[in-house]
Amino acid sequence: MYITEIYKSIQGESTYAGLPCVFVRLTGCNLRCDWCDSEYTFAGGHRMSLQEVIHRVEQLSPLGGLVEVTGGEPMLQEREAVPLMESLLNSGYTVLLETSGERPLELVPKAVVKIVDVKCPDSGAADSFRLQNLDTLDSKDEVKFVLNSRADYDFARSFVTQHVLDQRVNAVLFSPAFAKNASNSRDTSHCCVDPRELAEWMLADNVPARLGLQLHKFIWDPALKGV
Repeated sequence: MYITEIYKSIQGESTYAGLPCVFVRLTGCNLRCDWCDSEYTFAGGHRMSLQEVIHRVEQLSPLGGLVEVTGGEPMLQEREAVPLMESLLNSGYTVLLETSGERPLELVPKAVVKIVDVKCPDSGAADSFRLQNLDTLDSKDEVKFVLNSRADYDFARSFVTQHVLDQRVNAVLFSPAFAKNASNSRDTSHCCVDPRELAEWMLADNVPARLGLQLHKFIWDPALKGV
């Protein structure tokens, strides 16, 4: 498989935020979201065998723990990513899969926690989500909406209601998009939607969702990679 990077950091998003986590970032993505902060994963990377990836994960976290398979879009390498997730589960790791939901998810091992990022209109990848993937989600999984505007918020709120997401999954996450050129200051000035404003919208509408911030962007320089 083609790997951009493998590193250990703090989980920055989802209900697992704040926990130590090993990230296995696969190379390649077929979407081009306007706010993407990982464009460096679109091409390149280096080829690694399944055994090499597992060995590196075990070096970083020898006693088990949390591993996230991410990208790019990891399911573009489904043939390699599925055995990787199975091997990690068999080795005692809790496995998260970060995916756009544009690729089929039926073959993802049942024990993997799927964190599915449904693209909103301002992403430039609207309507990319594969609706059949809703049937693969269960009470351990999570659905995330990255919001760039009030229009994105309205879309996300309607999607949650239409598909009764709060009854399908463990958590629905609303997260402000982060400016791609963000650097130096570690504060909310880089958020494309003011978190306070987003919180007020959610409270006013009684949205069954959780406000999420990218924790790692507030711990380290927002431009820093591998954290």
